[in-house]
Amino acid sequence: MRLRGRKGIREAIEAQPELVVLNPEPYKGKWAEVFGNDRPIHVELGMGKGRFISQLSALNQHINYIGVDMYDELIRRASEKARESREEQGGDLSNLRLVRMNIESIENVFEAGEIERIYLNFSDPWPKKRHARRRLTHANFVKKYRTVLNERGEIHFKTDSRSLFEFSLNSFSDLGLRMRNISLDLHAEGPRTDLIMTEYETKFYEKGMPIHRLEVVIGEKALAEHLRQLEAGESGQE
Repeated sequence: MRLRGRKGIREAIEAQPELVVLNPEPYKGKWAEVFGNDRPIHVELGMGKGRFISQLSALNQHINYIGVDMYDELIRRASEKARESREEQGGDLSNLRLVRMNIESIENVFEAGEIERIYLNFSDPWPKKRHARRRLTHANFVKKYRTVLNERGEIHFKTDSRSLFEFSLNSFSDLGLRMRNISLDLHAEGPRTDLIMTEYETKFYEKGMPIHRLEVVIGEKALAEHLRQLEAGESGQE
């Protein structure tokens, strides 16, 4: 990805230490200290311009959120989105951090069991077969996610790419993971008001393109609760 940004990008994000973390490795196992509480931590891997993580964190002050990307310009844009979301919806930025890192190094940034939920929204589909290992739902990545997710851990995945969705279904299935709320056209009956759209998602929806979504249940307690709901007839299928 090539991004053109205005001058002074690095200076702009370095001036926001209360929001932006440019060197996250020292905080491995210490993110509760960073937030100053022991609330659940939800992480978006590949946050883009930050609309999703900004709005989600503004609406859920009882959860700590971390938006991850590896480009300074996207970190800067996300910081602006975060501040705009607080102006519109109230609250403060204490439950949000924007982290610059390569997702391949996730196990160097988070301790085992430190995260409760991972969001993968419109990740690069890497359509060529020779690039399959770069897909964020490849087994190599999913194994890392399983390590850092806790007993209530889940993965929430959305994409406009049918080929990536099919690949992901197989990837999760091959690892023996339980999936739920699988949708091939998330907004078929109109936009889902209970879910926040990303920038890409809004554009795709307006063009009439189907959005694919699923949730992967990872943690033991999350799986036990899911099975209990199934037994009680509360499948939750969309």
